[in-house]
Amino acid sequence: MKAFVVAGVASGVGKTTVAAGLMGALRRRGLRVQAFKVGPDYIDPMYHARATGRPARNLDSWLLPAPTLRVLFARAVADADVAVVEGVMGLYDGRHGGGDAGSTAEVARLLDLPVVLVLDASRQGRSAAATVLGFRALDPRLRLIGVVLNRVGSAAHAATLRAAVETLAGLPVLGVLHRRDALAVPERYLGLVPPAEQDAVERFLDAAATLVGEAVDLGRLLRLAERPEPAGCPTALAALLPPSHATAGEAPGSGAEARARLAVARDRAFGFYYADALDLLAAAGLELCEFSPLAEPALPPDTHGLYLGGGFPELFAADLAANRPLLAAIRAAAARGLPIYAECGGLMYLAEQLVDRAGRAHALVGVVPATVTMHDARLHLGYRTARALRDTLLVPAGGEVRGHEFHYSAVQYAPTAPHAYRFAETARQEGYAHGAVLASYLHLHLASAPALAARFAAACARWRAQSTAAGLAS
Repeated sequence: MKAFVVAGVASGVGKTTVAAGLMGALRRRGLRVQAFKVGPDYIDPMYHARATGRPARNLDSWLLPAPTLRVLFARAVADADVAVVEGVMGLYDGRHGGGDAGSTAEVARLLDLPVVLVLDASRQGRSAAATVLGFRALDPRLRLIGVVLNRVGSAAHAATLRAAVETLAGLPVLGVLHRRDALAVPERYLGLVPPAEQDAVERFLDAAATLVGEAVDLGRLLRLAERPEPAGCPTALAALLPPSHATAGEAPGSGAEARARLAVARDRAFGFYYADALDLLAAAGLELCEFSPLAEPALPPDTHGLYLGGGFPELFAADLAANRPLLAAIRAAAARGLPIYAECGGLMYLAEQLVDRAGRAHALVGVVPATVTMHDARLHLGYRTARALRDTLLVPAGGEVRGHEFHYSAVQYAPTAPHAYRFAETARQEGYAHGAVLASYLHLHLASAPALAARFAAACARWRAQSTAAGLAS
């Protein structure tokens, strides 16, 4: 099959623009394009999904064991013609400054993928060859197949760059992108502005597909991107689950009858989910039913569990607070024992109140005895190893999980609130775990330890049985 990584020499060089443009241009050729993003990113994959017309997947070599990474990749590309993987930060930048664990380079090596290097050439001439040569020489195990030069000033500038890179660095220049306002992507404090909040996203993706498609030699790129088909790699998510929890189906409504129905919050306020994690929950026997906390006054009928992912509830706090029927419904369901899992934005929503940047306090669900306050400075960013302080909805007491956090808010818990985790990196206690509620700033990729999904599904199935017997289904 065809597959390649779009990597940058640094953050901010235009990887997302080039990657999304290539996805759109290849799709216009009639190819089935499967998109991936390296690292713990939720927003870039939203752009990828719009560009390709199919769910984008995350490849994180720190969160996911290598065998799992290969299974998720093989599963996603099974019906695709070409895979396009957007890297994270610079090619060799990993979890720690001294190594490339979790880096784009590590993912490329694990999956035997060739690499296209994106270079911001706006302030370089012949020196661009030295940059490319250094990236090529640093790790001979990687197969760099070409360079895309971005933000080039003129035809003469392009000619100088092309001659230097191809002659001195020995790599073909596959494309030259000039500075264009149409290729600028709106950003804010957590990265790009999600597509759901932008009216202009389709115009951006259309422009990117056109301009990148014209600037890059797609035929040559596809010839260089040939990758042998891996042999013997399973492509079923059920292979990752404990045998007692695997089901025949791998998508909501397929295969065996669902063990329970899981309500998943998704709208402009909530949207940070890993596609493979949701698929894994479906493989564990859950029927996933999306709903909008902004617009809907009640949970979906026959809800047996609730998943509140991350997002931007602080931007929509007034509207979320105004939906009082839903707030009351979630409070009542939690009091009855409904399994509820909340990550970051979901934690903020479950708190008693959220204080926005203007100092306005918004009363929210109130299941978690805490106040969340927004700050201008980023408070916590990075990978975390967490140990469960008590039995929780997903993790048993003493169990260890890997995740990440990235937020500009702080939570003040009530003194008696039972914390969920202790972070190994900082010894900080974090999150809330009580009864069937688990809420935390920690983002988990459920495929990192598939028993998490199985445990969640089992809790929802038990609630279904209990609530059906008692007539208490939410």
